[in-house]
Amino acid sequence: MPVLPAETQWFPDDLLGEANTEVPPGHRWWVYHVRPRQEKSLARELHKKQIPFFLPLIRRRWRSKKRLMTSHVPLFAGYLFSRSDQTGRLAALGTNRIVRSLDVGDQDQLWRDLRQIHRLLVSGAEVAPEARLSPGTAVEIGSGPLMGLKGKIIRRASGRRFLVEVDFIRRGASVLLDDYVLTKAV
Repeated sequence: MPVLPAETQWFPDDLLGEANTEVPPGHRWWVYHVRPRQEKSLARELHKKQIPFFLPLIRRRWRSKKRLMTSHVPLFAGYLFSRSDQTGRLAALGTNRIVRSLDVGDQDQLWRDLRQIHRLLVSGAEVAPEARLSPGTAVEIGSGPLMGLKGKIIRRASGRRFLVEVDFIRRGASVLLDDYVLTKAV
């Protein structure tokens, strides 16, 4: 049983959908490096102000006095992604929860990376954060609900995992996959 219910991870609902390819004029992606443990608070404030954001959350379980507890924690601790114009950026900075606003040079690459992370999260697979990115074999998922995602294969104690990177912040997310769904990427 979760301590608190899961919060909104993205706003609006179609922010990362396949059909939403048009970015409004003057809007761009911003990466906010936030104060410690302020990711969800910032997301709540942006939601109130109707500023589009993406805060990927994962379920974390632990034991406390023989009870199994569940919470929802940020996949990329310390980071929140927002797509807004300069006015929205200034409103976000006005919350006093942001340490610094990172300017994204390659908007299209960040967009592709975030959409892949979004697909991993909505697939229902057990997603794990990856802080230390290492070289691996480039692959593409050939079948199943994650078909078309491109990433790398890495080895962990739990087995071989499929890794999707967010290049801009040098972090990623991984899921445990069977070999039969993978094909070598071109």
